[in-house]
Amino acid sequence: MKGWRRIRDELGLTPVTSASALGATERVLLRALERSDCEPFLEMVRKSRDLHHPWAYPPERPDQFEDLIARCRHADSECLLACDRRTGDIAGVFTVSQIIRGAFQSAYLGYYASAQYAGRGYMREAVALVIDYSFGPLGLHRLEANIQPTNEASIALAIGAGLRLEGYSPRYLLIAGRWRDHERYAITREEHAEHSRRSKQVQLG
Repeated sequence: MKGWRRIRDELGLTPVTSASALGATERVLLRALERSDCEPFLEMVRKSRDLHHPWAYPPERPDQFEDLIARCRHADSECLLACDRRTGDIAGVFTVSQIIRGAFQSAYLGYYASAQYAGRGYMREAVALVIDYSFGPLGLHRLEANIQPTNEASIALAIGAGLRLEGYSPRYLLIAGRWRDHERYAITREEHAEHSRRSKQVQLG
């Protein structure tokens, strides 16, 4: 099975010209997960196991990857890759799941980084793209991220992206055989617009 980088090289493309791009910064390209990503995705997960556990347990086998692909083919779920624009490597993975329409227009946001890119600012750039996409083309009004209290890196990423702490949910999710407490962070379309405006003001000095 060919990975994205091999297909890109054969076609003479670069990540920045990919028709599947959903957003981009100078370093990061956001695109949808594809079946051809299986090999590099699983390799990234294997190399990042120590970073992910005990907070996240992404697919580690081809059949688990296929399950993820199947879930993200439904209208209520999206799986997005943050890729290095220079190399095409996967820097992080984002899920926008359990999308509820009608009067709610809300979804759950999940994410995990590649160990190769952790701590280098790629996820910070990527999460802003994901939120832009969620409140833009996806038409959502609210995103919610549930994070274990000891997962300091994920909490910092959420707060840095403008999410606010809404509450505490004891024994909220069954992860690795244990019901684990989570903190609930959320952001609305209006809050994101204000956060983006303030961030631009800071950048401009």
